[in-house]
Amino acid sequence: MIRNLAVRLGSLFGREQQERELDAELRYHIDMLTEQHVQRGMPRELARREAMRLFGPIETVKDDVRDTWLSRFLEVAAQDVRYGLRSLRRSPGLSLVVILTMALGIGANTAIFSVVNGVLLRPLPYKGGERLVELHQGAGDPTDPANDLGFSVKDIADYRLSRSFSDVVEFHSMLFTLLGRAEPLRVSTGVVSANYFDVLGVQALHGRTFVEADDRPGAPAVLVLTYDSWVRQFDEDPLIVGKVFRLNDRPHTVVGVLPPVPLYNPQGSAAVDVFMPTSACPFRSRQSFVDSRSARMMSVVARVRPEATLLKSAADLDITAARLTKDYPKDYPQRDFRAVGLPLKDEMIDSFKPTLWTLLGTAGFVLLIVCASIANLLLARMARREQELSVRAALGATRARLLRQLLTESLLLAFAGGLIGLGLSALAMRLLVAFAGRFTPRAGEITIDLTVLAFTFGLSVLTGLVFGSIPAFSQRISAAPALRDGRRTSPAGQRLRRVLIVAQIGASFMLLIAAGLTLRSLMQVQNLDPGFRTEQLLTFSADMAFDRFPLTLKAADRRAKQSEYWRALEERLRALPGVATVGAAGTFPLNEAPPFNGRIVREARPLPPGVQPPAISVRIATPGYFTTLGQPLLAGRVFRAADSAAGPEVAIVNRTAARMYWPGENPVGTRIDSGNDTLITIVGVVADVRQQLDRAPGAEVYLPLFQSPLLQSTWILKTDLPARELEQSIRAAAHAHDADLPVSSFRMLEDVRSTTLTPRRVVVALIGMFGLLALVITAAGIAGVVAFSVNQRTQEFGIRMALGAQRGGLLSLVLREGLLLVVTGLGLGAAAAGILTRFVGQVLVTANPQANGPLLVGIPPTDMVTYIGVGATLILVALAACALPARRAATVDPMVALRAQ
Repeated sequence: MIRNLAVRLGSLFGREQQERELDAELRYHIDMLTEQHVQRGMPRELARREAMRLFGPIETVKDDVRDTWLSRFLEVAAQDVRYGLRSLRRSPGLSLVVILTMALGIGANTAIFSVVNGVLLRPLPYKGGERLVELHQGAGDPTDPANDLGFSVKDIADYRLSRSFSDVVEFHSMLFTLLGRAEPLRVSTGVVSANYFDVLGVQALHGRTFVEADDRPGAPAVLVLTYDSWVRQFDEDPLIVGKVFRLNDRPHTVVGVLPPVPLYNPQGSAAVDVFMPTSACPFRSRQSFVDSRSARMMSVVARVRPEATLLKSAADLDITAARLTKDYPKDYPQRDFRAVGLPLKDEMIDSFKPTLWTLLGTAGFVLLIVCASIANLLLARMARREQELSVRAALGATRARLLRQLLTESLLLAFAGGLIGLGLSALAMRLLVAFAGRFTPRAGEITIDLTVLAFTFGLSVLTGLVFGSIPAFSQRISAAPALRDGRRTSPAGQRLRRVLIVAQIGASFMLLIAAGLTLRSLMQVQNLDPGFRTEQLLTFSADMAFDRFPLTLKAADRRAKQSEYWRALEERLRALPGVATVGAAGTFPLNEAPPFNGRIVREARPLPPGVQPPAISVRIATPGYFTTLGQPLLAGRVFRAADSAAGPEVAIVNRTAARMYWPGENPVGTRIDSGNDTLITIVGVVADVRQQLDRAPGAEVYLPLFQSPLLQSTWILKTDLPARELEQSIRAAAHAHDADLPVSSFRMLEDVRSTTLTPRRVVVALIGMFGLLALVITAAGIAGVVAFSVNQRTQEFGIRMALGAQRGGLLSLVLREGLLLVVTGLGLGAAAAGILTRFVGQVLVTANPQANGPLLVGIPPTDMVTYIGVGATLILVALAACALPARRAATVDPMVALRAQ
């Protein structure tokens, strides 16, 4: 084998020498035979003729030997390519249609695969990323956000003792105010243990990351900037390392800038701006916080030891969780308390997976339809070349030689389509990265790399072989039939074209069903009543500096001062010209901020030991919040100015919470235990609002901001002024109130509502675009098949006309035949859709275009309106596609047809 390979390779570089050696070898064999005959007594001349006869045709033997040479293979391949190019040039229209159709199919698949490759297939850009896991602990399923308790400092210390993990890092995010620039800056801060970057294997782009000394109590405060923050907020300052900013009333020195790597924030969707060690966090560094097992606000990432497995680490987590519940029953009273670890890679892309698989499956469907359509076009082209192939076969061309020529032409078309498709996907790359960035921090890794290029090349080869093999292997390639009867096509070819069209229609029907369902779902979501008004409402964030009222103050005094702080700001805002009403809250509906969950128990109705009350969303609001937002009051009252830190604690619940906790009762006047041994009186019930448009309202309890003041607040102003004009007034009022108060994120609530549906619109637009593409390709295929049939039957139509057939009858005949294909395809497509309904429905319901909501909202996967509408559309399009060839059949001149006969 090695010798044969050497001979094949050697043929590339020494063709003349090999030819000389071949001639010499053949002469040697003939001379040997001649000598044998001479030795037997035969005259030399006669002996040589006999040797030549026995040896056979010299050139045939030479060709057989040359066929084993690689140079011969390349030479023949080059001949096939040149002939194929000439053949394609003779049909420029058909070639262009095939190439463009291929470009659309391959381009769509390449674009989606580039996202799959960058987000799903590529390993994490962290050291040993496949061994990193994120830990969760809680009752039942800890991976459910409602059950995940988070980790305390002591919890993390216990898990660090696990034999399965070589490293355990802690993380939590907070908003702080950074001072020392022209304006105070609100920064999302990742508070991490000193080993955070070492465990991830992330090196600083400038300066350094944290060292152990940075995390010691009393160490000088330091910061590491993310790459995005360095570019966006610090203008890529090359001298940023070493600069000092004030944060939480302490000087913080910037020690490093990170490279552009994906940074996972397990505690929210907000991207981290800066990192600080745990010793610099005013909350995390308190001794009382460190000593408390119930102070759980951290997330944990761990590295599984090389000698351990994920299964072994899961067993160790179970052992640790069981020990904690046994040793500290008061701190872990939950039944079924357990801990689990999930691969960090899955955690970073979990919300994006269903959407991505849906898009990839849709693009694959389009490619199948493209292959079927192109195969049909090539079948029609093959019918016109049947005589050419028969002549070539009669001249000695073997079937293998002709099939190779046909496949070469198909591959040429596929490569051209793949090249253009690659260009189309490159043009869409920026949009794809922006789209994926809504779902995963790994969007920056999406690019066209060698893997994507290999995928495109492989897809081009595969599709070229698929759509090229169907007409090539279905064609009878022999000299006799076509030369004898002159037929231009075979019945088998016609049947195959009809089968392909029926398959196209069935696949298009299923694809259009998916597009129709998602489109109707989008319309349903857009028309949903969120339960509040969005018109003329301006929102912005204001974040109180942590050091404004330090933790050294008594808790009651600090709450009172913070309440007065926000109340004074509210008065300034209310006094601005053009402002009708003012409200504030922790967040506002349709915001992407994750909810804060709590648990409440009704007074005198304690739950059994170990049973945790269901999670309820806790929201903070001012008295003007409900009026400004237009959230109706159903019972009792809204908050008043008297609901301050000095007054009795009160709360308001929404309709869902009232129905869940007070079924058949009026909750107003009852009291709840928030878990802090404090009884809170329910003073009102408000209507439900949708926090996410595609999610049903959940149970909510509202607490007054002036009793539960926050460091970060969101304000809502009702105004008839332009947002930009009012923004300047708000900044001036906020800075007059406190020069160190950062205000940011100015947005009109109408814009927020529109933006929150952007990912869903993009997904629906992509699926719809794929469906429309399938419809156009299928319509073109139907028209092509019907037109080809009409062309083949021109003489038949002429005879029918001569025998008295009416033009209307012929028109109806052609339309009926086209419609029969459509109805058959629809029937098969409906049957396939019925079989796949459960699976497809699950995918569409699971697909999550907004990380919170399913793709189908309010529309069942078996929605009959969509099925009937799509079927009717396909029939109308098919009739339109058949109309032109049917009209041509009805206008056949019988005399012309009979003369041709």
